[in-house]
Amino acid sequence: MSSVDGIKTFYAGEALAAKCRVKIESGTVKDPPEVVYADAGEDHIGITEYAAADGDLVAVKLNNASGSMEAVCTIDSAIARGTSLYGAADGKVSDAASGSVMGIALQAGVSDDDIIEFQPWGVKSTTAASVSIADSGTFTLKATVEDALQELYQNAISVQGFIPIALTALRECTTSLAVGAITANGGVLASDTTPVLAPAVASPLDGCQVVYWAASNNDPVLFQTPLPPDLDDTADLVLHMRIKSAGTTNAVGFTSKAYFNEGDTVVEDTGQTNQTATWAEKTLTIAAADVPSGAQTLTCMLTPAAHTTDIMYLSALWLEYKTKIKTS
Repeated sequence: MSSVDGIKTFYAGEALAAKCRVKIESGTVKDPPEVVYADAGEDHIGITEYAAADGDLVAVKLNNASGSMEAVCTIDSAIARGTSLYGAADGKVSDAASGSVMGIALQAGVSDDDIIEFQPWGVKSTTAASVSIADSGTFTLKATVEDALQELYQNAISVQGFIPIALTALRECTTSLAVGAITANGGVLASDTTPVLAPAVASPLDGCQVVYWAASNNDPVLFQTPLPPDLDDTADLVLHMRIKSAGTTNAVGFTSKAYFNEGDTVVEDTGQTNQTATWAEKTLTIAAADVPSGAQTLTCMLTPAAHTTDIMYLSALWLEYKTKIKTS
């Protein structure tokens, strides 16, 4: 039986309400075939013209019919004119992303089960922002392909790439970045060096190792670290540190001299300071313009700012960088 003016008659495969989306029932052998509700995210062949009991004939306005359509709605956030509509449970339409967008609201939905006019799309959406994801593993709160991809890229390309710098790897050095002779243990920090490496609190014991610079001591230290292959050398490289002062007289912090790879010219920067006796995270930024293309290693000398009255403390040191897409 062909359709007339976009209306075709089917058997109801279950009790159906008026103005609801339907699909062909799987395995139906009747002629014309049976139709049942199209549920959330499912495609439909058309919309019922009126309610029908299970087994009765029902007229369905097919998707290829001319003009707009009407359907029962379920409201998720809000359905205003121009809202993208998706298929919802029990043959309804909704603004909640599920499957692909199937039409645009021409009439606002005020309450659940309102019948609203909408304009169906002639073709199925292939735009990422209009296609939902199933997320059967519950890995994200995002509802559409576009939002989920944005989340993935935010994770893959972020400014939170991390390079730890162990305090036990710091070496005392001269202003020309030479570590001490073997008699000076090569600049390795210890409980009797300047600066000192020792527990944060002796009694009661706090085992966190901390580097101490006595008041007026400005001996520099250095570290060297390889840089990871996913480092974006077009972005800032940021040194993070946990520092505090023994009092509030001196603002403690570092100036730096940084060298990339071998034979590089020095890059000098000044970090943030902390003028309190409370531990705080501070940063020192090496600007993107100073990070050479293909940088694979960083050597950095840190010199404490002047602190003639208060002891300076350092409890942690690390680099954060922006990542880039890895290549083979």
